[in-house]
Amino acid sequence: MEKVTDRLYIVIPAYNEEENIGKVVEQWHPIAEGIGQGSRLVVIDDGSRDDTLAILRELEKQYPCLLVKTKPNSGHGPTLLVGYRFAVEEGAEYVFQTDSDGQTDPAEFDAFWELRKDCDAVIGSRPSRQDGASRVFVEKTLCRILRVVFGVKIPDANAPFRLMKTELLEKYLSRMPEDYNLPNVMLTTFFAYYNENIRFLDVSFKPRQGGTNSINLRKIVKIGWKALGDFERFKKEM
Repeated sequence: MEKVTDRLYIVIPAYNEEENIGKVVEQWHPIAEGIGQGSRLVVIDDGSRDDTLAILRELEKQYPCLLVKTKPNSGHGPTLLVGYRFAVEEGAEYVFQTDSDGQTDPAEFDAFWELRKDCDAVIGSRPSRQDGASRVFVEKTLCRILRVVFGVKIPDANAPFRLMKTELLEKYLSRMPEDYNLPNVMLTTFFAYYNENIRFLDVSFKPRQGGTNSINLRKIVKIGWKALGDFERFKKEM
């Protein structure tokens, strides 16, 4: 599909977010609607077991730029990859990603959008996270590992607040398998390793606004152990 200047796809993965998804759509839809030019708010339901998908189907009737997709449950990372590849296929010029738990602030989007002509990617950095000390520790440890393995120094590898030119995103998507768990981490790493034109901006990060996080510390540790092997494989290919 032919690209249109400034067409934005906001990609939001969702899993069991019935308590948050209505508010998240209400907050983010005006951004896609305001930019126009075929911009869409794309929410991808990752096989939710609660009423998330049913709520989204009703919201589609109210919000003209909302596009709901659903898929079997495979996890946050693979769901992101589905959303990213869909945005590329649809001819979006820019892709913005955030999450469905209400922890990010749409009011901070404008600062990222203003830099879209100057940078190929603008990535959020969370200097003050309000979602628990354990997650702060995990993120800091992850950044240290990336520095050791890849030689990149980045302030935040996995922030769910990032604006990317589709051309840059497409450049690296093919390097990751469909079931990869940490696409945002590797995208940030690729961008830094290959000296792409990127910038980090501080963003706030609130506590989860409702519901329970499906990725607990035990799952994070399990993903982390697997990631070490993945990082070594990626490094050999770079």
